[in-house]
Amino acid sequence: MSDLANQIAARIGAKNVVIDADLLAPHLNEWRGRYSGKTPFAAFPATTEEAADIVKLCVAAGAKITTQGGNTGLVGGQIPDGEVLISLKRMNQIREIDAGNDSLTAEAGVVLATVQSAAAESNRLFPLSLAAEHSATIGGLVSTNAGGVHVLRYGMMRDLVLGIEAVLPDGRIFSGLKGLRKDNTGYDLKQLFIGAEGTLGIVTAACLKLYPQPAAREVVMLAVPSAAHALALLHQMKAATGAVSAFEVMNRLSVEVTVKNVPSVRDPLAGAGALAVLIEFEAAHAEGLREAIESALGAALEAGEAETALIAENASQARDFWALRESISAGHKPEGVQVSHDISVPVSKTPEYLAKANAAMQARCPGVRIVAFGHMGDGNFHYTAMQPLGADPASFPGAALTQIVYEVATSLGGSISAEHGIGITRRGDLARFKDRESLALMRTLKHAIDPMNVMNPRTMFE
Repeated sequence: MSDLANQIAARIGAKNVVIDADLLAPHLNEWRGRYSGKTPFAAFPATTEEAADIVKLCVAAGAKITTQGGNTGLVGGQIPDGEVLISLKRMNQIREIDAGNDSLTAEAGVVLATVQSAAAESNRLFPLSLAAEHSATIGGLVSTNAGGVHVLRYGMMRDLVLGIEAVLPDGRIFSGLKGLRKDNTGYDLKQLFIGAEGTLGIVTAACLKLYPQPAAREVVMLAVPSAAHALALLHQMKAATGAVSAFEVMNRLSVEVTVKNVPSVRDPLAGAGALAVLIEFEAAHAEGLREAIESALGAALEAGEAETALIAENASQARDFWALRESISAGHKPEGVQVSHDISVPVSKTPEYLAKANAAMQARCPGVRIVAFGHMGDGNFHYTAMQPLGADPASFPGAALTQIVYEVATSLGGSISAEHGIGITRRGDLARFKDRESLALMRTLKHAIDPMNVMNPRTMFE
């Protein structure tokens, strides 16, 4: 490996090949502390050509590769275990903004917040929004098909990518950075790399879809009595306003532990409601939006679909509403032993999922505490089971509870991973819950494109 490190250093510069343990440490530990790894060295290319040459040198030396962006992943796929680590952080240029085409081309190491700001400077919107937007990078977001809070209106990352540039497992460069919305000249090859978690190549740049900046935005928080009421509220708000861009839910416990454990976060609903619902509305024109929302909320309150409704009166209050939602992961982290999940079901099945999952979890582990929150508008819940208060952590049946969560989700036509990916965490579960034909086709693609299993060799597949 020292010979390989020297060869790569000769190509990209010695300072861009890191062997020192202290400098490597931030790249070898997942931010929540759940995964740690090892690597002989890390390489930091600055161009696509440098990345391609690194791959060629690794292949010639028989070395495997793990690729890393902002190291914000939640399933361990970005942490190497003996592979050469390639970090794309130095590939951090926005190559082009084509406002007339509503597109922006960014290299893989550009941080999401930077893309959002660059789009805004051209009076455009890049709508992907998630809690890690100040550290997550475009390459990682593409490779994991990131979701976030605006999927309801704008779709997943897959829907926001017009073109991709990637280094293939043999070092060739796939140049697919077209800014086209229509191109029926054969297979849509860029889609192979979106959500592939680095197993088919290294995404080095992406051409992204932009939208007009909304002229008006309103944020509302409501207390609702049940998930069924929340579902009815979702459809009522969509039909009445045509402007819903985000529809988030938080069960009562998720709010309580967040207020308890995260300083400066408060509950605007003062304990009301079995669920808190956060809705964001966007419109091209401010005229009439507030009135339509107020009318729809009045109807919802009268129908009993909501108990309390608060409209943010300014940007500061809107940020406070969102701060509660975005702090929930930090809020439940100190609450002892727990297992977290990222499932999706059809939107119509969301109340049924919560009812069945909650009942099954209590039957298996009486007193288990459930934190359920997330993107009800697109059917995605972040569902965490925490040890009962006062219970022995060693007796917590986390693995069994995870299987129950997945069984309930798949029985309703759902998925065991809505937006976080498979990585290391869910490899065994993928083999159990994915249908045989799909797994076989995925393995065929992997073998055809990466026959030597060079790229992220431990991710996704057993």
